[in-house]
Amino acid sequence: MIPVQEALAEIKRGTEEILVESELVEKLESGKVLRIKAGFDPTAPDLHLGHTVLLNKLKLFQDLGHKVLFLIGDFTGLIGDPTGKSATRPALTAEEIAANAQTYKEQVFKILDPAKTEVRFNSEWFGDKGADFMIKLAGKLSVARMLERDDFKKRFKANQSISIHEFLYPLVQGYDSVALEADVELGGTDQKFNLLMGRELQKGEGQDPQVVIMTPLLEGLDGVKKMSKSLDNYIGITEAPGTMFQKIVSIPDSLMWRWYELLSFKSLKEIDELKASIEGGANPRDVKIELAREIVARFHGEEAAASAHKGAGNVITEGEVPEGTAELAVELDGQVELAIAAIINKASLASNSAQARDMLKNGRVKVDWEAVESSLKLGQGKYLIQAGKKKIAWVTLK
Repeated sequence: MIPVQEALAEIKRGTEEILVESELVEKLESGKVLRIKAGFDPTAPDLHLGHTVLLNKLKLFQDLGHKVLFLIGDFTGLIGDPTGKSATRPALTAEEIAANAQTYKEQVFKILDPAKTEVRFNSEWFGDKGADFMIKLAGKLSVARMLERDDFKKRFKANQSISIHEFLYPLVQGYDSVALEADVELGGTDQKFNLLMGRELQKGEGQDPQVVIMTPLLEGLDGVKKMSKSLDNYIGITEAPGTMFQKIVSIPDSLMWRWYELLSFKSLKEIDELKASIEGGANPRDVKIELAREIVARFHGEEAAASAHKGAGNVITEGEVPEGTAELAVELDGQVELAIAAIINKASLASNSAQARDMLKNGRVKVDWEAVESSLKLGQGKYLIQAGKKKIAWVTLK
């Protein structure tokens, strides 16, 4: 086992806040195998790279010799997490939750070690609890305290509806920590209230309170909003290698180091060396290609990563782009992304917007040798764009 301070430095990488850090040091120094909890509500069928920020941290704890409790919230999923929501979430059926939970169970071991992972469902302890238990649990927190939560506070002040069952969510999530006797719980920064509820309930049950470790929310492909399937700015971990590769290479340069910090397994020293290479004149796109290869290999294997690399950009670096290919620039005009049809039109790779749409409809537009759909949007960066058989150019969005 590595020295505690060295382990702590690795744990703090890409971490927003630890409550309480001194308690974490004590737990690490105790030498016992810690129980590390993270919960995921199966509200959508697939995990995306945003989820893997937590999964990567769980893997780190496994590498340090600790036990991971991967909690699938099939019971909490019936309530619906109100975190960050301006309206009550529509409820999922038990069948939808069960189907989604199965995909989570299959996908999580693309990162975690099955031998060091305990997969649990919170219906195990809530499924047979009666109304009297829920009433007693609800009695542990006041309405005033619940309204301290930022999202509830905003909705209350705006006279927006808050359903009574939404107040139960933090209590139920907190009780999960009691049931699992968690030593540490991981979660996103938006989960702070819920995570601290676990500490509070554990104290009430006479347990040693868990340490809370919060990680940042990963920005999605737009580089602005958090990665989310509902915002369609995500990369699913089961997406095809070529699609995954192309999406990663297409992220804005401004997002690149954030993704390296939260998604890459490279050491901080290696990342600093990559930053130095950019300062020395290296193309940011080459550094994004390196990140794309690492992530595709993680979920699809080295062979798939090599193939995706060739299909989505390596051919370019092998000198097969026609000599004299035009270098064009398109202004984003204050926008984070532009639709591919607008880019083609602004770069004069189509005579007008109607022709651009027609080429897209007929599959005659490629970005970095990959055929694209009309829904594609691109942010800041440099792309090889082919429109039809004859028009091809390097297009820099800025």
